Amino acid sequence: MLSNKKNLLYEILKTIANSSVPVGSGYIRETLKLQGHDISEATAGRILREMDAEGYTEKVGFKGRVLTPYGVEKLRELEQEHKINHYGNELINVIKVTGRKDLIDILIARKVIEGQLARLAAKYITQKEIKELEEVLESQRNHVENGLSIADDDVKFHKLIAQAARNRVLDAALDLIRQHGQLSPVLEYIRKKVQSKVLLDHEKIFEAIVTRDPEAAEHAMVNHIENLISDVEKYWNMVYKSESKSV
Repeated sequence: MLSNKKNLLYEILKTIANSSVPVGSGYIRETLKLQGHDISEATAGRILREMDAEGYTEKVGFKGRVLTPYGVEKLRELEQEHKINHYGNELINVIKVTGRKDLIDILIARKVIEGQLARLAAKYITQKEIKELEEVLESQRNHVENGLSIADDDVKFHKLIAQAARNRVLDAALDLIRQHGQLSPVLEYIRKKVQSKVLLDHEKIFEAIVTRDPEAAEHAMVNHIENLISDVEKYWNMVYKSESKSV
């Protein structure tokens, strides 16, 4: 869950963004009250002044506040974090339903297929695709630095490699196994729980592909998937120990 302070900031930013006119502390107070936050108008005013100081909002004469571009970006960041937290319990349920063996079986299949896709991509990737892959990596770096989800970046990264391999059969097989990216948020959740990093793996795969070294590309991809398998094993051991202690 978002902390109380972050949640309050999120609700205020969202309230200002949803208004077609500048808003004041009274409007903020009434809106927050509907969200279950019972604060005084004076407190709302103080928070707005703090938001001005942070650069999230700016006053429009005596009409009230509007969001600055920085405030809009902060709202997007908090919305992403809110979304991740909101679906946290759902992800746990999906993990439980999918099960450890099914997840590992999926990853073993991915290891075989994606190892070959990375090898082929190192041979056939175009300059345009290299640039696209680089842009996805840069997006992932930014999201990691800001504590945001990289699930979409992960899907794009692996999909670009599959397309660069120029093998439609392997590409289609990967789509089927990855369930069109539905498992990426699950694996991201697991990696966060075991404090694992995926960015370095992706950078090594990228380096091997752009230097057009098929063997190194295959090795980097296989190592990446094996790291994911290890993360799943660590997660299940962690959950098992936690459940054992609670019994």
